[in-house]
Amino acid sequence: MPRAKTGVVRRRRHKRLLKRAKGFWGLRSISYRRAKETLLNAAEHAYADRKKKKRDYRKLWIARINAAARQNGMRYSEFMHGLKLAGVKLNRKVLADIAVRDPEGFKKLVEVASKARG
Repeated sequence: MPRAKTGVVRRRRHKRLLKRAKGFWGLRSISYRRAKETLLNAAEHAYADRKKKKRDYRKLWIARINAAARQNGMRYSEFMHGLKLAGVKLNRKVLADIAVRDPEGFKKLVEVASKARG
């Protein structure tokens, strides 16, 4: 039985990985070993940052809602509590969009929240 060598398989594997590493700086795009290390780190960052992206957007939405609420004489926490008491089921993403694109509509939401708080 002939001896099985990894020549073709290894070359294909290396080519596939180096193709993914195109555009990396220096040996990171040329050397298989460096490219593999870099791609592993890149994958870790990509995974973590997909989670971080959600946190970052939530922080942005809260900042926008807070700014708009304060322009209408109310704090963020009071505003959100008032909306909850009034039974308004809008998430932060939508509220932030309303705050940016429709200030008059947001003012009405502030009035609804303040009435609900008493």
